[in-house]
Amino acid sequence: MKMSVIQAGAYMTNCYMIIDENTNESIVIDPGDAPDALLKAFKATKTKLSFILLTHGHADHTAAVSEFKKEFGVDVYMNEDDSKLINSGEYMFGTTSENATKCVSDGDELQFGDIKIKCIKTPGHTPGGMCYLIGNCLFSGDTLFNSSIGRTDFPGGNFQTLIDAIKNKLMKLDENIVVYPGHGEKTTIGYEKTHNPFI
Repeated sequence: MKMSVIQAGAYMTNCYMIIDENTNESIVIDPGDAPDALLKAFKATKTKLSFILLTHGHADHTAAVSEFKKEFGVDVYMNEDDSKLINSGEYMFGTTSENATKCVSDGDELQFGDIKIKCIKTPGHTPGGMCYLIGNCLFSGDTLFNSSIGRTDFPGGNFQTLIDAIKNKLMKLDENIVVYPGHGEKTTIGYEKTHNPFI
């Protein structure tokens, strides 16, 4: 597996491009703002895009989705709870053109090429927050950051729900798993267990 990250837009959202080098298939996680830059970077991989994964529905994580849809015609996966908030025009969420075409739930498994993805629902930052576990890599969106957690003061946010999801789902994972968040630098489950002040 090969991975690259591009920080896009005013909020420096981490957009991840994951490639199965055996099959030359790929996925994109959270294509946020700066669609032109993200499309250019993806095309440079010279891979076949299988689908797009969204960790949640906030606009800084979805703003380039419509451009990727137009260019590649692939499915976009997100949890139904956030998809509904996009459809209702909720503040801070993306537009209907950036919405999912398919929904994922806790425990679902997806696959592209030879690579499997485990879907883990972690509400709190948003009602439909999802993390995606690929091998030894956890893509945590705005659920878990290096020494911090996601904000819970936006519509649909809930601090205790977020803490419960992190403790009961993420902190039970192997300590060596590398966490790739929606913003900022990577970390590990083990580091967050001992250094994150919220946990």
